[in-house]
Amino acid sequence: MKDERLASEFPIDWDDDSYVSRREFFRFMTLASGGLAVGTSAVALVTSLPMKPEEHRPLKIASVDDVPPGSSVAFAYPGDKDVCILIRRRTGEFAAYSRRCTHLSCPVDFDPSAERLVCPCHNGAFAVEDGRVLQGPPPEPLPRIALEIRDGAVWAVGVRRGEGGRA
Repeated sequence: MKDERLASEFPIDWDDDSYVSRREFFRFMTLASGGLAVGTSAVALVTSLPMKPEEHRPLKIASVDDVPPGSSVAFAYPGDKDVCILIRRRTGEFAAYSRRCTHLSCPVDFDPSAERLVCPCHNGAFAVEDGRVLQGPPPEPLPRIALEIRDGAVWAVGVRRGEGGRA
């Protein structure tokens, strides 16, 4: 009795209820495609905006005299598990980068003979000047550590990501 009353108050042709017209189908597909396009555009816009530089506490890495030209020193910055490398080029200039390769996080090391950073895992190489990718599979440049020279010592003062490019 309950079903009869319900059927009389709500006369629905159940056979036609699951039928979707061509117009309804294309309306749904247009809305779904538009939603995906708007979402993709929003993600692309947000990822292309310049990032605010990260602020970290300054850290004294080494005395200038303790790092001869053509050598490097390992250190951790900004956290204790963030491995980095300070390089003093033959010209006397300092540069510092994260030691984690941007491909699979293998440890990069300084090759003084070629004056570049190398990743032994997949033959990747990075430029000492700006951390850009010189060869191999790394997709991005190495994150650069901002440096300052204060009272005869080299200090790490920040991290800058994605500044280089591909050679």
